[in-house]
Amino acid sequence: MRAISWIAVNVFKESVRDRVPYNLALFAVLMIASSFLIGQLTAGQDVKIIKDLGLAAIVVFGLFIAIFIGIGLVSKEVERRSIYSLLSKPIGRPQFVVGKYAGLVLTLAVNVGVMTVALYAVLGCLTYIQTPAARAAWDAPGVDPRLLEAIALIFVELMIVTAVALFFSTFSTPLLAAALTFGLFIVGHFNTDLKNFDKIVDSRPAIWVARAVYHTVPDFSAFDIKTEVVHGLPVAAGYLIATAGYGFAYISALLVVSVLVFARRDFK
Repeated sequence: MRAISWIAVNVFKESVRDRVPYNLALFAVLMIASSFLIGQLTAGQDVKIIKDLGLAAIVVFGLFIAIFIGIGLVSKEVERRSIYSLLSKPIGRPQFVVGKYAGLVLTLAVNVGVMTVALYAVLGCLTYIQTPAARAAWDAPGVDPRLLEAIALIFVELMIVTAVALFFSTFSTPLLAAALTFGLFIVGHFNTDLKNFDKIVDSRPAIWVARAVYHTVPDFSAFDIKTEVVHGLPVAAGYLIATAGYGFAYISALLVVSVLVFARRDFK
């Protein structure tokens, strides 16, 4: 456990030195703030626009952080040849993989936290300047605590993307790992459509492939509750728990497979 913590802290420190995640987080914060100005152009819909753009910014920039740092977690150590010195220490390959993952998740958590604070700050300003009559017409409060439900599921989704990026990085090049991870993210958001693919095509092989992809690729659409939260619609606690549990189960499976693949690599 100590080795995993040491690796995770070093990944976090290295991310801080690279400044890449924080540049992305800063850009996301500026985007969230600019949504305030955009919202002013649409009478009566400003709070919804700010929430929509803010949550979308957290997803997009969190995705960039997860992919473009995640794909280099293993390949960077191999290119630098520092992998030899690391594995020569009392650090097993499973600890190395899990520690790298934990470090990037910590980096993601800090960045998502910064973007969340920025979003609530913008919503707080909007709530403050609006009249009581205008606030009464909103479907949900401006500074709505239920936004945290959407952000929590977004974070679990990004944790899955991080695990996917780490998995591909254990056996492929950074460019290929980035392409595969991004492609899987896109397919995962349309995964539900693959379930009913037999109603669209008549080809049995195509249907079998679609079903195989449906049962293999994570269903990222399940983590998207932005519409419900923005419009003040209730989201059952059971759904939140079940979806988060599904996400953590998928992450665990990916980490196990990543460890097995990495354990078979020969660095000689």
